[in-house]
Amino acid sequence: MNPEARLFIDGELLPAASGKTYPNINPATEEVMGEVADAGAGDMERAIAAARRAFDTSDWASNHALRHTCLQQLYDALREVEEEFKQQIAAETGAPLGICGDMGPQCSVPIGFMQYTLEQLPQFQWRRDAGVSELMGIPSRRLVEKEPIGVVGCITPWNVPLQINLAKCVPALAAGCSVVLKAAPDTPWSATMLGRLVAEKTDMPAGVFNVITAADPVETGEQLVTDPRVDMISFTGSTAVGKHIMARAAGTVKKVFLELGGKSANILLDDADLNAALLSCLGVCFHAGQGCAILTRLLVPKSRQAEVEELLPTFFGFIEYGDPSSGQIMGALINAKQRERVLGYIEKGKAEGARLLMGGGTPAHLDRGYYVEPTVFTDVSNDMTIAREEIFGPVLVVIPYEDEEDAIRIANDSEYGLSGGVWSADQERALAVARRLRTGTVQVNGGVYYGADAPFGGYKQSGIGREMGPEGFEEYLETKTIAIAV
Repeated sequence: MNPEARLFIDGELLPAASGKTYPNINPATEEVMGEVADAGAGDMERAIAAARRAFDTSDWASNHALRHTCLQQLYDALREVEEEFKQQIAAETGAPLGICGDMGPQCSVPIGFMQYTLEQLPQFQWRRDAGVSELMGIPSRRLVEKEPIGVVGCITPWNVPLQINLAKCVPALAAGCSVVLKAAPDTPWSATMLGRLVAEKTDMPAGVFNVITAADPVETGEQLVTDPRVDMISFTGSTAVGKHIMARAAGTVKKVFLELGGKSANILLDDADLNAALLSCLGVCFHAGQGCAILTRLLVPKSRQAEVEELLPTFFGFIEYGDPSSGQIMGALINAKQRERVLGYIEKGKAEGARLLMGGGTPAHLDRGYYVEPTVFTDVSNDMTIAREEIFGPVLVVIPYEDEEDAIRIANDSEYGLSGGVWSADQERALAVARRLRTGTVQVNGGVYYGADAPFGGYKQSGIGREMGPEGFEEYLETKTIAIAV
């Protein structure tokens, strides 16, 4: 299966109108793997027009059976190409194959998550009878109905592109919306392949699903966000870009779903099992730390700080990286710019007085690939830049605290609120702390919340709304109340 280089607009696989392409680069080797269409304003215009027409004139919005059939066809098609698709996704994300199978969110797992939507869609309650009420002498029967919101623009990131492409597009399509998917420039194939499969393997009406790839994320992205024919923007990415999208979308008062950054705290209470808890710290190396919900702040009691610092290098010594074909969990950063950004944060940490316990540079044993060594800072205070800003690299900061109240205060002292972790020998104690964290997800003693049926999203500047689960499906619906005089 060759990668798909074309756009998907109005039911057709097409080159960019300009004929332009741009290279797709493997972050682990720095080599050009192939080309992909470089869309411009005209291509996005055609995609939006097609999505609007498909929603307004086809029966996609009302034909629940057709939607279920088409999504089942897409699921079956993805399963057919799954093994080859893993290779493509690993190559363009820089993720090792170990996290593209059943152990990670890059390919097999998010494809499997589609089954949840396929199972839930036939059972969804599209309308309910609210009964008869009398007001101003008029008895009325009230019906509450759910309808698709309309045309949805999905703007997705490069870190786990297939996971997020599917987490947005599948529920939006299931709800009866039409979709324009604008892929991240660095990971276009994870989107274009969906266009090919819809074109070749499903009965989806033309215009219902469209895929745009472009080297410049700004031009086509702005066009999608500001166009009045688009009813909703579903965006995952940085908080800075999310703020911009929210401001630009306000001009047409369109709904905005935002899943943004995080600086999540992992709290080791004073009775925690250090061996189990510190093993979880290796999560900062998962996909080179390129995950918004990764626990990047380790909060430890001052009484156990020395013990933690002695053990951490041993745990991080287990991390191997540099072989993308292996079962490793750590790969390369997405591009040279991101590597320099991460290294810049490491230098900032040193300059502000944090102590570098290990790592901090580029690996001597690799002569290519956008890699940064697993890095751990200690003697970090929560007001330092490396404790407050999202680094998006394999960097852990260790922050000491006085007591439980101090730990909760530090954890919540952040503009973000995406995730968190709590470790304690007493599960009820850990749960009590978890409930006081102002975050959308929390792991207690290593629990895993990631699942098709579990809503994911953040508090504060980590976003608005929820993805996955029933809450994620309802993001793409409007609610209408009808009153009938009786």
